[in-house]
Amino acid sequence: EHLFNLKFAAKELNRNSKKCDKEEKAEKAKIKKAIQKGNMEVARIHAENAIRQKNQAINFLRMSARVDAVAARVQTAVTMGKVTKSMAGVVKSMDATLKSMNLEKISALMDKFEHQFETLDVQTQQMEDTMSNTTTLTTPQNQVDMLLQEMADEAG
Repeated sequence: EHLFNLKFAAKELNRNSKKCDKEEKAEKAKIKKAIQKGNMEVARIHAENAIRQKNQAINFLRMSARVDAVAARVQTAVTMGKVTKSMAGVVKSMDATLKSMNLEKISALMDKFEHQFETLDVQTQQMEDTMSNTTTLTTPQNQVDMLLQEMADEAG
């Protein structure tokens, strides 16, 4: 339930960010109209609104990324808990089987243990991939700056 709420909150923050982007564009259009009419005071007010909307959009996006990263960590914890319980059950079964020394049961349990261990490896890899994809705060700043410069060059 908490995981669902976290994911929902991240999406809501993302939607709010997009809404602010639209508002920023609308304010920029109002700036142009005010400048064309020669009303610089109104243009200044719209410019302040546009800047505020842009900052809000960035803040919403930043919070969305953080909440998404927390959701990924919660998902990982839930998955690891399930795998741990499953492996504990297998170990208990192995103990009981080893006491009876039934080779068929031992072989079947070892196969099951190996399968669950492989599942754990896959889930661990998935978790690591998710964490690296959702934690936007670790993005190298120089790469961000280079991309911004490239976009600015394209825009003239």
